[in-house]
Amino acid sequence: MADQLYLSCWVRGFTENNMLRWFEKLLRTFPFSRLARNPSTLKITPVEFTVPPVLERPFETPLQISEVIIASKEFLNVDCCYQLDTFWDLWQYDGSEWAVAPSRASLFCFGPEFEKDLGEHLRIDFGVDANYLPHPDLPGSAKMVESNIRSLLKLVHDVDDALNVERRQLWTESGDNFAERLQQALSEA
Repeated sequence: MADQLYLSCWVRGFTENNMLRWFEKLLRTFPFSRLARNPSTLKITPVEFTVPPVLERPFETPLQISEVIIASKEFLNVDCCYQLDTFWDLWQYDGSEWAVAPSRASLFCFGPEFEKDLGEHLRIDFGVDANYLPHPDLPGSAKMVESNIRSLLKLVHDVDDALNVERRQLWTESGDNFAERLQQALSEA
């Protein structure tokens, strides 16, 4: 069963005064899709995710990160979440063959007073974990998924290098241990 895969980061020195600088560093580290034709969308949500966004604005490709940050600064507040819904390129099976294609991802920056479960400062939603788990019934799955996992791990290390990460956690929405699921899937492949 598919599950959402996330990376949460806690950054040393993260404050309400510098949170958008950390968000900008995260955005500059992220490998945005070169194949996506749909715009990325910035959503700014106050207080908690059940509250409607105060801003929902599309940005055409290629994404100008400075424009995203300028728009975010208009709503700078300690209780806001800044979310960029975008794409990155991964190997995907389209029903007949494997191809590199845009895959949805979301990048988050949480104001210190925004309600969230883990209390992290930054988060990346990588979409469904099935993109990172081999499928024994699909030809060539192991090699293509290995490439996706390498992209994922490279991004995690790039985030570590670019940001002052104190702690990070790769987790799934269900709470399942992704490393264990990956190990099990690899043993079945």
